[in-house]
Amino acid sequence: MKRPINYNTKQREAILDYIFSIESAHVTAAQIAAHFKKAAVPIGRTTIYRHLDKLTDTGKLRRYITDGVSGACYQYVGGSDSCDTHLHLKCESCGGLQHLECGALDDLERHVLDEHAFRVNMVKTVFYGKCDECIQKA
Repeated sequence: MKRPINYNTKQREAILDYIFSIESAHVTAAQIAAHFKKAAVPIGRTTIYRHLDKLTDTGKLRRYITDGVSGACYQYVGGSDSCDTHLHLKCESCGGLQHLECGALDDLERHVLDEHAFRVNMVKTVFYGKCDECIQKA
């Protein structure tokens, strides 16, 4: 049986272009659907999910499922492992996911390994709290 050909459709390219345009930010399928609805581009939610799965499988996107309750969010990585060296911050109010890139993380990672014989998986490690914007609103 032949493997199916993976076509680059206009919709797939539009989705990838949008995610690429927001740089390394994380985005949900609902946010992508809202973007295209606002732009009057007819891309259905099912099509968005299908292409997100394909783009994740090819390594162009990384899927994050942080708490098992919220929907997955996606980030453009283009096949690189650029997201392996930092932790993530998840806002419990707005659901935003941010990168935590800080020199002190190297010390934390080294401490946990040296003192507790445990290697931290930086990709899956998430700190929960409130982002500055949600703190300011409160």
